[in-house]
Amino acid sequence: MPVFRSIVFSAALAGLIVGVIISIAQFFGTVPLIQQSEVYERKAAATHSHASPANDQDKAHRQESEWEPEEGFQRNAFTVGANILTAIGFALLLTGIYAIRGRHVTWREGLLWGLAGFVVFTAAPGLGLPPELPGMPVADLTARQTWWIATAAATAGGLALLVLIPAAWSAVLGLALIALPHLIGAPVAPESHSAVPAALSHRFIVVVTLTSLLFWALLGVATSLAFERISRSRA
Repeated sequence: MPVFRSIVFSAALAGLIVGVIISIAQFFGTVPLIQQSEVYERKAAATHSHASPANDQDKAHRQESEWEPEEGFQRNAFTVGANILTAIGFALLLTGIYAIRGRHVTWREGLLWGLAGFVVFTAAPGLGLPPELPGMPVADLTARQTWWIATAAATAGGLALLVLIPAAWSAVLGLALIALPHLIGAPVAPESHSAVPAALSHRFIVVVTLTSLLFWALLGVATSLAFERISRSRA
């Protein structure tokens, strides 16, 4: 029970801190780019609606089904809340790993575990499915989710074989696992025109990737420091 409490409390503390910091970074980085993209998306939707007008019943049904938070406080609150919950969820994963390993973890080790999380959950899936702005053409949602999960799992397994088992066969198998999802290929978006400028999309990919790198680096360090401090105080 003390170990479980250490895992939960340290993950909650680290996740809260990192979630708030990343939310601030997003407000200055990704949020303005998303807002710019939404302007192009609304213009394209307005042009499409004028070209093929729908009846009043169809418009009302579309408005009811496409709920989204209002601009301002509500949208910012949802963003911060989602970031904190996401950070706590991944922090539980990291602190669980620290507990299973059963030894003291330094902030440097925490940073390495955080960078491994970046590779597994951002870098590897992003090679096939880069971050997308609103209004960009995308492949089927189920196909994208399946490929993303399979890529993250294969990358995590491959890294574990490379790092934790010092043998030639594990190195070969680990590299094969990491490469397999990319050899199969990610789902391809249908050919269609997007009103979002390519330069804006490229900038968004870079900013999201750097923000994710910051997220995982901070989360690795914060979870290691919190877990060690809480574990020592309970001991």
